[in-house]
Amino acid sequence: MPFHSWSRRSVRLIATVATAGLLAVGLAACSASSGAQGSPTKANLTWWGWTPDQAVAQNAITEFNKQYPNIHITFKKIQDADYAAALRPALASSSGPDVFNLLVGGTGAAVKTYGVDAVDLTPAMQKLRGSDWKTGLFEAGVKDFTVGGQLKAAPIGKVASGMMWVNLDLFNKYGLKPPTTLQEWESVCKVFRSHNLGCFREGVDPAGFEQDTLHTIANSVKPGFYEDAVAGKAKWTDPAMVQTLTIWKNLQGQGILDPGALGIQQYPDVNNAFLSGQVPMVQMGTWYRQYTRTDTLKAALQGAGVSASTKLLTMAPVPFPDVAGNGNTIAAFSDPDYALAVNKKSQHIAAAETFATWLGGTKEGQQVIANNLDEDPVLAGVTPDYKSVPLVNAALQTPGLDWLSKYTSNVTEARLANISGPLDQALLDAASTVLAGKATPQQAAATLQSQAASGQ
Repeated sequence: MPFHSWSRRSVRLIATVATAGLLAVGLAACSASSGAQGSPTKANLTWWGWTPDQAVAQNAITEFNKQYPNIHITFKKIQDADYAAALRPALASSSGPDVFNLLVGGTGAAVKTYGVDAVDLTPAMQKLRGSDWKTGLFEAGVKDFTVGGQLKAAPIGKVASGMMWVNLDLFNKYGLKPPTTLQEWESVCKVFRSHNLGCFREGVDPAGFEQDTLHTIANSVKPGFYEDAVAGKAKWTDPAMVQTLTIWKNLQGQGILDPGALGIQQYPDVNNAFLSGQVPMVQMGTWYRQYTRTDTLKAALQGAGVSASTKLLTMAPVPFPDVAGNGNTIAAFSDPDYALAVNKKSQHIAAAETFATWLGGTKEGQQVIANNLDEDPVLAGVTPDYKSVPLVNAALQTPGLDWLSKYTSNVTEARLANISGPLDQALLDAASTVLAGKATPQQAAATLQSQAASGQ
């Protein structure tokens, strides 16, 4: 799962010149793989992240241990909304994680702020991949996680959004097809609700998934507008944004959006409801592809406390409905997803570097990422080996997965990378106030523009 970023600053006072000298030498040693602390092949490591799921992380660890059996890794998953609050004091202490996830931008653990606590992985990458180590790696990922000339985290994968996921079992049970227009969407929701099911569920929470929905709606209204507004090339008061917020509000009024969106979170609430068959449609990105795997889906249901006898759903990606009715092709938008950083205070920097660069910089590590299906790999030429991927229902799911690969193959729009913390909050406020009836779409757009202009 993919998400946002948070902010913090770190200030360290040095009492004496001698202490300063010792500290400088220590940090310099931590910055180079050849002089990193500890053994590069033997250690007990802790890895913190809001993603991937426990089973997906364990797949990566298991494959890693086939090459490095003496590096034992314990993964700790923290809910995305709580990750920053947990990470901040952990990194300030001497007992934080050895390896931790970072993001590019947004309201989460952003590399530009949390990277101060991370080792420069450039020497480790050079040692692993040679002087031309960047060749073949996703250029945007390397660029976005480089701060002050230092690679502060190894990009692991990339994700895209702008599509919808459906429960094919429920659609087939009631003789329905995934909606392609707003009118069709309203119609299928009436059928599902007549059978005491939800329809399209969304959590409007600080994690910001509603941004994906707003961005997708905006691309249906006026392609390219949302990206221009984020860049300051267009105003949020543009009629396109007013129409976007109007459609967003109408999703609730027309019985498409399930009630209670303002009181639930995308994870775990919406995720658990969809995977357990309570609702037939959700807006999620490419990371949701992981649940087409039998093993990953079983583990997710178990983690959600769902009965082991629950039937595994057959889920698939479909195009988001043309909610504006303009016939526009709705473009996907993509970002580098999480990257692995190594804690400067770790007692096992060398081994932590081994793991981070293996997962992000080797064919073996990237093949694990590809086959897990929650990320697209950042290493060129690596694709999922579907012969070894246990899909729930390959016959029904393969067409959708093939469509998704084509849909996201030439993405040009960014997802969250260019959205600052203040803008992220402003977009959340706009979505929330319109849905709650506290502001009209025009009023919310005006407030959004004011907040974006002031940076507050």
